[in-house]
Amino acid sequence: MYKYLFGPVPSRRLGMSLGVDLVPHKVCSLNCIYCECGRTTNLTIERKEYVLYDDVIKELNHYFSNNPAPDYITFSGSGEPTLNSRIGDVLQFIKLKKPEIPVAVLTNGTLLSEKQVRKEILKANVVLPSLDAASELTFCKINRPFHKLNIKEYIKGLQDFRNEYKGEIWLEVLILPGYNDNTKDLKLLKEAFTNIKPDIIQINILDRPGIVDNLRPATKTELQRVTDFWNLENVEIIADPQERKDISSYRKDIETAILGTIRRRPCTPDDLVKILGSHINEVNKYLDVLEADDKIEIVRQKRGLFYQIKHKSV
Repeated sequence: MYKYLFGPVPSRRLGMSLGVDLVPHKVCSLNCIYCECGRTTNLTIERKEYVLYDDVIKELNHYFSNNPAPDYITFSGSGEPTLNSRIGDVLQFIKLKKPEIPVAVLTNGTLLSEKQVRKEILKANVVLPSLDAASELTFCKINRPFHKLNIKEYIKGLQDFRNEYKGEIWLEVLILPGYNDNTKDLKLLKEAFTNIKPDIIQINILDRPGIVDNLRPATKTELQRVTDFWNLENVEIIADPQERKDISSYRKDIETAILGTIRRRPCTPDDLVKILGSHINEVNKYLDVLEADDKIEIVRQKRGLFYQIKHKSV
């Protein structure tokens, strides 16, 4: 069992993706109201070696020696991976050890305003930053950033990265009804897209209740209105969770283990992480599919969101 690697997990965008988690749960520069990993417990922009380089390399060497190659190796996890000051060294190791495996970086993009951060991830094959707002007010409402961050520098960092980076940029935008789907915010986002010039703009929606009340996923009609407003050729809507089942890396044994566990008692995602020994991102992906299949349901209690077996009415 690995501590810093997880998966491979089923991803429509990246196929069979091996995750590399370089920060503890949950160290991040944002405290997004929709985050599936929960509330940020260490809101920071301080870069340091949160997870030791030697420990990550040891696990990668073991994985490469004992497992088939994944479709992608992905820097992601339970916080912001670019906060780890040695992400560039880990990326360099992977490129030397397994040059044939493409590398992806999932990042909130806030640290790309720093030239050193941009330099460290230039060798990635694809970078997937997020941008949910282009106004300071909406940025603060949705993403609740570390106090020294601002939207102007955030967007400028994405522009600078585009100018320096030769790989693909897939920009992810999560649409939250009532927050960033009004005409003003959509117009400002489109202006930002024009300057950033991503290869793809991927619209995502809320998969589960957020960390604040009264959030809901956008409907297909609302998403279509957004795409019609932008009228851009490179916009795509992320597929429904059920489609993850069509990916070769989808594992029925994990699905069965989750169902078997919550059949005995309702569990939070953190409970399942501890019981199953799986990473939070991996658990969340399977929970999404099970909920979409109408096999489980969410109940909000004092300790958080609990998953339980859904008993269908006769």
